[in-house]
Amino acid sequence: MKVNAKLKRFLVTCLILAGGYIVCGFLYVFLDQILNGFMREWIERNFIYTEWMALGDADVDGYFTQTINWGNLKRKLFAALIILIVAVVLIVRLVSILYASRQVKAAMRDAGRMIDDYMRQTKEAVEVFPQGYEDISVRIVEIKADMQRNEQIMREEANRKNDLITYLAHDLKTPLTSVIGYLSLMDEAPDMPAAQRAKYVHITLDKALRLEKLINEFFEITRYNLQQIALEKETVNLSFMLEQMTDEFYPLLSEHGNTIRLEIEPDQSGKPVTLYADGEKLARVFNNILKNAIAYSYPGTAISVECRPVRGHVRIVISNRGKTIPPHKLEAIFEKFFRLDDARATNTGGAGLGLAIAKEIVTLHNGIITARSEDEVTSFQVELPLSA
Repeated sequence: MKVNAKLKRFLVTCLILAGGYIVCGFLYVFLDQILNGFMREWIERNFIYTEWMALGDADVDGYFTQTINWGNLKRKLFAALIILIVAVVLIVRLVSILYASRQVKAAMRDAGRMIDDYMRQTKEAVEVFPQGYEDISVRIVEIKADMQRNEQIMREEANRKNDLITYLAHDLKTPLTSVIGYLSLMDEAPDMPAAQRAKYVHITLDKALRLEKLINEFFEITRYNLQQIALEKETVNLSFMLEQMTDEFYPLLSEHGNTIRLEIEPDQSGKPVTLYADGEKLARVFNNILKNAIAYSYPGTAISVECRPVRGHVRIVISNRGKTIPPHKLEAIFEKFFRLDDARATNTGGAGLGLAIAKEIVTLHNGIITARSEDEVTSFQVELPLSA
């Protein structure tokens, strides 16, 4: 490729020299042969000074002398030189622009071809990009690595989603079969004893509630794929929101034997913490985190909710005591369709979307959400800006 480029440059140079020689020859013939009379008169008129030299006292005898008008010649030559310089500069500039344009187009074609080869094949960058393309090769390697990483994340997410749907479809059969079975028994035995009938009704209700929960998980997956989260911001009393939410979770806490320890610090002026945010979306964030904390906490333990302003931000920390989450699972805890419990027999967790949705909402508020788990204490920390 380099040899061909050098050969092309050599041929272009030869063509320019040949063209210049032809043009100069044509100008010489044109000025010397075709316009001979015109040029001679013009030269005599502008550069030759004719004077009559008398012999003796009489004006009859004498001769003509011709001398060069050096002043006029210098002015004409100076003007011609300026015109020539301007013309040469313009021609060189035009040629350089055209040449640079062709070189850029050729370089772009080569770069495009090399990028296409590298993206489509499994070759290393040094095998595809020659010297002079180091900057492009480094950037393309980064882009390809990012694309591969995103593709891997998407594949893992799709696999988790497919597995989840498969498990859900399978799990739907068990409670549905139980509901149909117990209802059939009661239908076939209308004279069934009241105690036994009440027992079957209670079991059927439990199975129906389990069936409803599984169907809701299906709807949650569908909603997440179809919806696009948009914020509707307003002034939100965060202190009141957290107090209200902890009260609403009382039945679920009691069922699991948990309690909530709420600690809310006021702002610098001693007033409740307020911020400009989408209150409904933030409530969903804390709702998802609290549900997760209750589901994975030890029965009979307290769940801590702390809220305090910190340097232009408000920090909310929700902690619970439970099994320590392994580091490899903690890294993926905010990914879509990720569940801490792989076993579908447990009732903990849902479709694996709660924390993913929480992270998306916090990010839209220009905030940060993180998770830590050590010594059987798991904490979720949310930082949100106090100003818009």
